Formats: sequence, C-alpha cells, structure tokens
Amino acid sequence: MLGVLATLGSHQPIFRLGGAREAGSAASLLSLRGGAAAGTSADGGRDDHYDLIVVGGGSGGLACAKEAASLGARVLLFDFVRPSPQGSTWGLGGTCVNVGCIPKKLMHHAALIGQSFRDAEPYGWEVEPATHRWETMVEGVQDHIKSLNFGYRSELLEAGVEYRNAFAAFADERTVEAVDSKGRTSTVTADAFVISTGGRPSLPDIPGTQHVITSDDLFSLKSPPGDTLVVGASYVALECAGFIHGVGYPATVMMRSVPLRGFDQQMALLVKEDMEAEGVQFISGTPTAVERLRSGKKRVRWKRQDGSPAAAVYDTVLFATGRSACTRDLRLDKAGVTVNAAGKVGTTDERTNVPHIYAIGDVIDGAALQPPSSTTELTPVAIQAGRLLAARLYGGSDARMDYQGVPTTVYTPLEYGCVGLSEEEAVAAHGEENIEVYHSFFTPLEWKLTERSEANCYAKLVCDARDDLRVLGLHVCGPHAGEMTQGFAVALKCGATKADFDSTVGIHPTTVEELTTLSVTKRSGIAAQKRGC
Repeated sequence: MLGVLATLGSHQPIFRLGGAREAGSAASLLSLRGGAAAGTSADGGRDDHYDLIVVGGGSGGLACAKEAASLGARVLLFDFVRPSPQGSTWGLGGTCVNVGCIPKKLMHHAALIGQSFRDAEPYGWEVEPATHRWETMVEGVQDHIKSLNFGYRSELLEAGVEYRNAFAAFADERTVEAVDSKGRTSTVTADAFVISTGGRPSLPDIPGTQHVITSDDLFSLKSPPGDTLVVGASYVALECAGFIHGVGYPATVMMRSVPLRGFDQQMALLVKEDMEAEGVQFISGTPTAVERLRSGKKRVRWKRQDGSPAAAVYDTVLFATGRSACTRDLRLDKAGVTVNAAGKVGTTDERTNVPHIYAIGDVIDGAALQPPSSTTELTPVAIQAGRLLAARLYGGSDARMDYQGVPTTVYTPLEYGCVGLSEEEAVAAHGEENIEVYHSFFTPLEWKLTERSEANCYAKLVCDARDDLRVLGLHVCGPHAGEMTQGFAVALKCGATKADFDSTVGIHPTTVEELTTLSVTKRSGIAAQKRGC
C-alpha cells in the first residue's frame, strides 16, 4: 500500500489518468496499482487481458509498445512475418530494419565505396582494379540485421512488453485471435489497440510474377543478381537499381511514366539523368509477362508507350511497382474499423473510427489526414507517432504528430534530400506568381579532380513571395544529401525565410553552404551554374 500511495503521490500518475481517459478506459490507473508488475490486468487479474495490444512489430509498433510500458501500461505486442512469394522471411523489427532503410543504406554505401576507388587516382592513389563480392556484402548486412533483431527482443523484455511471434486478427472490437508458426491459437482482449502492420510489395496481375523478386528478397539474395531489370520508378526502384549498378552489375529500369512520382519533378529528372550518365539504362513501358527460361534467365515482355510489344532477357527481374498495407487479413471489419479501397486506415491523431483502436505507420491513409500528407510511410514518422500516441494514452500528454514538413532522402547514386513542398505543390497551393525559386547548380570541391559530372548537383529553395520569402520547400541533389537536409528541416519548422538563410554563414568549403549563398532566381532567367568558391 505504501508503494501505491507513493506512486499516486507523484505527478506522473495524474498524467496517466489523463491518458486513460483518452483511451476510454480506467485500465492504466488499475495497472498502476500493481497490475503491470504482477502480470495481472485491469479487469481483476485476468492474464489474457491487457491495457494495450500492439499488432505489428515494426519500428512504430516497437516504439509505441515500449513507451506505453514505460508509462505503466500492460502491453502485448504481436509480430508475424509471412514469407514472400520467393520464401524470404526475417525477424522482429519490420520493413525498415530487415528489408528497407538499413540494408538499403548499407548497400548504397557499398556502391559509394566502389565510386571512391574510381575517384582515387587523380588524388594520387594507385588503386588495383577493385572487384566486388556480393556474397560478402550480403553476409555482413544480414549479420547486422540479425543483431538488430536480437536487440529488439531484448529491449521489449527490458521494457516489460510481452512479445508473441504470432499472427493476430480481430474477433471483435475488444478481442484478437492469434495463430503462431506451429498452428497454436490464443485469444486475448485489451482496452486499446494499435495497428502497426506496415506494408509489403505488391505485384501486377500478369503471368509469370512467380519468377520475379521484390525488395523483400533482394537484400538476402545469396548469389549476385547479374544483369537486372528493375520494374518501377519509385524511390525503392531507383535506389535498388542504383546500388546494383554501383557494385558492378548491369541494371535497367523500366519506367511506365515519370520517375519518383510525388517528389519534385525537376529533382527527380536530375536523379534519373545522373543514373543514366553512370550507365543505368532506362526504358519506357509496362510489363505484360515474365517467362523463366531453361537457363534460369527470365524473358520479360512489355508494351511500349506507343503500344508496340518488346522483349528482353535478364538474369534477375525485380518488381518495385508499389506497396500494399498489410490489413487485408486483420479482420478489421469485425472490429468495426473502416479502410479505403487500398486497405489504408483513416485516422485522426492516429485514432480510427473506433475510439479505442489506433493506427500508425504505413497503414495510415495519408490522403485522409488534415491536411493530407505523403510522409506517413517513413520509419521516423511511425516511431514519433507511436511514442506520442503512447504518451497521450498513458502519460497525460497532449502532443500530436505533425505530418507536415517531414524531411526525407532518396539514396540514389546522386542522393536527393528534401523537406517541405515540391515546386509543383507550392505553385498549386499558392499560385505561380507568388512563388520565388532560388537555385544553383554546383560541383562539390571533392569532385573537382575527378571525372564526375558537373551538371546534376543542384540546390533550390522554394519561397512564398507574399510572406517575406518564407521557405516552403528545400531540395538538394548531391553527396550526403540526407545529412544536409536534416538540420534545415528544423529551420523550416521554425518558419525560416530566405533572409534567415542569407544571414547564416556557411561552413567553407562544404556542399551544404550552397544553401546559404543562393542568389539567382528562376524568374530572372540568369544561368544558375556556380563558378568559383
């Protein structure tokens, strides 16, 4: 009793009570009275009832579960990875850790190391012809991923989160039924639920897709991909094509329409042009069939934009034509949760139409947010949304996730970082006459002695001419674009204007200083090529 009185005498339980009201339950208060520590729960000690059940063990689900547990909630987390059509599977941590950001960035870095060998000679290094061993890279990447999987298990244990490797689906709005890998079933209930099941690659309805791989398979591919066709022009497609080519294998991108749809199209075309200059081939068309030959190679047939047929043979065919939310088998209808035609869940402050059921991460319908956002399918967004949600439910916080002004980077050979509005979005929202764009083409000093292209490193600020040239969007193509963009994202959050950028002294000589010295506008028509230092 003394422990209870001491706890209730602090400030933290008052916050938790506020969170419990948002969740529509008194579970958090009762769990403070020993439920979480004793393995009992709010409804009188049932072992199969929890304050919070998180369905999905990706970055967002893990963050939410750990934060909720740290605030006194009794939390159960379900995670289950169904094998890809090619049989690939992985451990706890979701897309980013296993088949997304982490292995992608490591393989991108492998390609950059290869480029550094080619840049070394003008700097005086005598480098023997370098060769790359795909198997060694994959082994190192997978070893790192397995260490992360183990770390997440340990963190859940330390946080007091119960973890079950089982597929959970709703039986009703308060109950989920779970089936583990051995077919054993269990039924549990909770006062609140968080859906954080992420997404998986989707394939078109054409013959022969059983012969292709996706990003779910590429990062654990045991043998080199060889001559590879990447179907799609999303950031996943271009990133994969970029590092495949960068470590020494021919890569071709089949693009139906435009590259990097949803991103600033001037920047997207610069990325594409740089990839072409480096040797990545681009073809236009839509695949119609894939056939496996006796040799093991794949013949791909496609339709060109003019409707004429074409075909070619490749060692590996990778489809990166979109992703689907993993909600289809969750039986959300039994819980009363509505989804759109694509399986995405509409939310307000992560709350679905059912008051005690929430959703975070890739399953959220970004178009339904107010205002709409295209940044919901980013790992840091899911993590922050999950933590803030847990703090509101069990910590009395009122902080909401801001889905606007989220920075991101495309890890193509020429990296592209951005935050805020694209030029097209700014013009659509404010009118072309009210948008001023400051821009510059430049060459990083480190590239001056090499044979690198001088055309495609580029920076621009998209500004609102009616609001003291407040910066609406920042875009940069160049080395370490992500590292450049992150700090400026803070500035844009604070409402930075062009004058703020001008009054900031750049670090010389760096690439990022370009964003503090922009003086040429697109409207002026003056050439934006940078000369001198």
